[in-house]
Amino acid sequence: MPYQCPLCHQSLTQQANTWRCENNHQFDLAKEGYVNLMPAHHKSSKNPGDNKEMMQARRLFLNTDHYQPLRDHVVNTLSKSMMQGATNLLDIGCGEGYYTSAFSKLNKQYPELNVHGLDISKIAVRYAAKRYPECHFCVASSHRLPFADDSLDAVVRIYAPCRPEELQRAIKENGLLVTVTPAARHLYQLKELIYSDVRLHNIAPENIDGFTLIEDEQLHYEMCLQGEEATALMQMTPFAWKTSQAVWDQLGQESQFSCEADFSIRVYRKNSQ
Repeated sequence: MPYQCPLCHQSLTQQANTWRCENNHQFDLAKEGYVNLMPAHHKSSKNPGDNKEMMQARRLFLNTDHYQPLRDHVVNTLSKSMMQGATNLLDIGCGEGYYTSAFSKLNKQYPELNVHGLDISKIAVRYAAKRYPECHFCVASSHRLPFADDSLDAVVRIYAPCRPEELQRAIKENGLLVTVTPAARHLYQLKELIYSDVRLHNIAPENIDGFTLIEDEQLHYEMCLQGEEATALMQMTPFAWKTSQAVWDQLGQESQFSCEADFSIRVYRKNSQ
């Protein structure tokens, strides 16, 4: 396991139910199987990340598999693009593990692959670790990846932020970075309920120092949602803070709500030194 100490950046080794570095910093393994590598002084609040209500809404929506086409697309992208002999894949901002768990299917092609999930939300990681014991989960900041230099064969970043210098540090030479961001018309119909003038998402690809963009694809399809699903989807988005009670009531009463899913999926490869 390529964990490194978030305090002194030395390697962590597991001894029974504790991860320990040579400077004797210790991090206990939770009963659910995850490790908390988020020191208190790195937190911006007592409980950063999604709260219980947001996680439950996301779990309800994702369990309907309306985003399964996206999940399948990312798995296929990794399958055809990762280097043979890959040993470590990281899902940044893994939440409750919907995508992370699917990446474990790659073990058939990459038998030595360890699938890791990282999120700042302890509530989400606790649920993920309990439900998907085949993956390795940790609570940590995406801006301070608790992984050793040149230890990751691939990183998946679905909507999640991360400092480019951390990606450069932790991803192996010729390793992969797969990003998913909203494309132009993503959730257009939800936005119409809130804004009088709906603006399309900017789909310009991100320039990431140290990486070359090798693939740029768009995935677009229609979703037919029931009221509870549409409400949960709205709760997952930043639009929720601007949603009036009238709109919440309208969504909850919908028997069929048609909404577009539109994703930009990009693959970057780390440049050789």
